[in-house]
Amino acid sequence: MKTVNKLWFKDERIFLETVHGEVLSQPMRFFPRLRQATDLQREEWTESHFGLHWEKIDEDISFESFTWDDNDPLTLYHQV
Repeated sequence: MKTVNKLWFKDERIFLETVHGEVLSQPMRFFPRLRQATDLQREEWTESHFGLHWEKIDEDISFESFTWDDNDPLTLYHQV
């Protein structure tokens, strides 16, 4: 489990910094509800053992997805 020290949005990406100083990011295009959310809605997140959750917009992002090399969750379904 990662522990998030800081979470922010910039240039159509979501960023997180762990308590160990590791900075990870993902493109927001994969999360349309989060992308369309207001700044206030984006600020209202919680952390679980598996990732991040936004209750009011029903969005979840796993910590694992922040470590994918290409940051494209769709490629997992297109591998041969």
